[in-house]
Amino acid sequence: YHVIEVNPRVSRSSALASKATGYPIARVAAKIAIGKSLHEIQNSVTERTTAAFEPALDYTVVKIPRWPFDKFAAGDRHLGTQMKATGEVMAIDRTFEGALQKAIRSLEFGQRSILWESPDWGDHPPLDATDERIWALIASLRRGRTPMEIAHDCGVDPWFLERFARIVAMERRLLAEDLTPTLLRAAKRLGFADRDIATLADRLPEQVRALRDEWGIRPAYKMVDTCAAEFDAVTPYFYSTYEEENEALPNLDRERMLVVGSGPIRIGQGIEFDYCSVRAARALQDAGVMSILANSNPETASTDFDTSDRLYFEPLDEESVRDLLENEAGGGEAPPSIVQFGGQTAVNMAGPLHAAALPIAGSSADTIDLAEDRGRFEAILSSLDIPQPPGAGVRTLEDAFTTAAAIRYPVLVRPSYVLGGRAMEVVHDESELRRYFGAALAEGTGAVLIDKYLDGPEVEVDAICDGNAVLIPGIMEHIERAGVHSGDSMAVYPPQRLTAEQRDAIIDYTTRMALALGVRGLMNVQFVIAPSAQPDGPGVFVIEVNPRSSRTVPFLSKVTGVPMVQLAVNIMLGKSLKDQGYEGGLWPERDLVAVKAPVFSMAKLIGVDTFLGPEMKSTGEVMGIDHTFDAAVRKAMIASDLEVRPGTPVLLSLARQTKDEATPLVHLLHAAGCPLYATEGTAAMIRGLGIPVTEVTKILEGHPNVVDVIRDGSVGAVINTIEGGRAEVRRDGFHIRRNATEMRIPCFTSLDTARAAIEALAAPDDYSVQPLIEYRDGVTS
Repeated sequence: YHVIEVNPRVSRSSALASKATGYPIARVAAKIAIGKSLHEIQNSVTERTTAAFEPALDYTVVKIPRWPFDKFAAGDRHLGTQMKATGEVMAIDRTFEGALQKAIRSLEFGQRSILWESPDWGDHPPLDATDERIWALIASLRRGRTPMEIAHDCGVDPWFLERFARIVAMERRLLAEDLTPTLLRAAKRLGFADRDIATLADRLPEQVRALRDEWGIRPAYKMVDTCAAEFDAVTPYFYSTYEEENEALPNLDRERMLVVGSGPIRIGQGIEFDYCSVRAARALQDAGVMSILANSNPETASTDFDTSDRLYFEPLDEESVRDLLENEAGGGEAPPSIVQFGGQTAVNMAGPLHAAALPIAGSSADTIDLAEDRGRFEAILSSLDIPQPPGAGVRTLEDAFTTAAAIRYPVLVRPSYVLGGRAMEVVHDESELRRYFGAALAEGTGAVLIDKYLDGPEVEVDAICDGNAVLIPGIMEHIERAGVHSGDSMAVYPPQRLTAEQRDAIIDYTTRMALALGVRGLMNVQFVIAPSAQPDGPGVFVIEVNPRSSRTVPFLSKVTGVPMVQLAVNIMLGKSLKDQGYEGGLWPERDLVAVKAPVFSMAKLIGVDTFLGPEMKSTGEVMGIDHTFDAAVRKAMIASDLEVRPGTPVLLSLARQTKDEATPLVHLLHAAGCPLYATEGTAAMIRGLGIPVTEVTKILEGHPNVVDVIRDGSVGAVINTIEGGRAEVRRDGFHIRRNATEMRIPCFTSLDTARAAIEALAAPDDYSVQPLIEYRDGVTS
């Protein structure tokens, strides 16, 4: 072995090791930092040993990174020294094979199980290092290659390939033999999910589950205790395996609830939902209810051994959640499940749990379906006389053409039952609709939704409903207009541009929708403000409603001080808002301005375009808070590495239809002392304004061209807008955006974002630095 590097700090691996062993590395390191020795620090898992007692394991742990290539199909999938994963999953079992298959299920790639193969592989699956390598190795074994042959070709250790070969051998048995108790138990011990056994044995997943029940083949739950059962552990931290002794006996003497977590961090579903899961577990504990938490992510606070009263480290799919609920039922009634805090992962469990007659706390499965089913939701809004952009849910391309022609282009095309705007597009003509319809249909679980695209600012609301009253902690206004995903938009609290009529309409619509849908707990609503589409009204249109927590809950909770998750949990436990000291309506706005800005990881994802559109691309967010809008925006820009300083040279390359709109922005840049560079058409527009500009050529027209001035440091920021849809973007504009991103230069593809950044640049440097609570209390420095 050779030492590659040493980092004198905790790392991503430290978090994994802590979760894998139960040994709290960060806690022990903090105790050492204040002067304690290892033998003086108690092991909080056993409460009998010290931190000097080395963890002993009687199980196997597998971690698999979660890569974002389901969102970025054009990205370079090859893995190397540059990290590309956005998150990871961890699985525990008695065998490597079992832990591996659990980890693959935990990745939440739709129906991509261990059986998946790419249709492009043919007889020779590629063995190079990509995110699909595990599946390619197993596919090679299916085609008759031996572990040693594959190891020779790709360098993967034969030990792992021999375990993969055991999985393939079991696949062949399941294909060839009749299911028997012995065969089914052997398959489950190797980690095969019911749905994979059903596929191989030509049955339905529910039939396999019924056979397991009939033959008594159920998972047992073992404890992660740091000592291989040498001492009793006091922290119930469990994993499933197909053995005999069950160490997770249910506590039937206490009221209990299961919080379904959010799984791996990925684009569209990040740490914001883990915040909600942790707050939910704590709210249950505060109410005297035993909190049970299920999750598969080793990076998160929700999987700390002391966050909940009982933790299950399991895949968040129907089989695993039903299994652990049956274990918790102890032959009686299963505890209710809370599915509104774990993002779309948890929400997608509502239907299967309801079908299995398992109780759901808060908003029901029918409420969730009401909001997601286009026809039912339209009927609700129509009965309430609440406007939404015209559109329909369709299942065929012909119906899509008919709908788009009726409501007129541009239209917004999106699948149902997905998060993060996956496969969502603004479509401008029939050819684009043909191109994107298939992807949208494949990504969703129902009809494809086609809506008229309304050009206007978006507004977002999180609300809490107890069935009688609806509390709106705050209204957030997006800086970018509709067409940029809400997760990639900068959001401002309180709104800066809404009229009193629009504000009143938002409060009224939100309240009536929550009550009509039967929401119990949290709800998120997105509106678009388009006065020209409703000349005789406020011009407020409902885009979508989600009866669950959203990624803005942590942001809004922090800036308003309203404990949103705790209020929602207490509603599920039978308390009204009034019982908790709150009333319906809009919570009084604080005398502050807070701006939520996205953070992107595009520099690490070669080949991915960085322009902002309906599909989410950001991997995180920051918050800027102050007493004025410009100061809050500037803080957010600094925190997200998008700050443009006075005098920064700026390259502009603008689409034809955005040039007139960009005129005030060009004047702002000139007034801020920023030298301007531009491509031919944009340079002509700038010269027409009487402003000096350096013209640069396109890539194939000589030097210095647009890429040269980015890579040689001549410019320090880029503003680039695109024509139409994605079909036109992989030209010069693509190379402008990619090179700016790789050179870590701020690149704005929305004029709205650029305008906010430049206006903040022109504002005086009078921002304050105060504790959050002082901003909320209105204290000025």
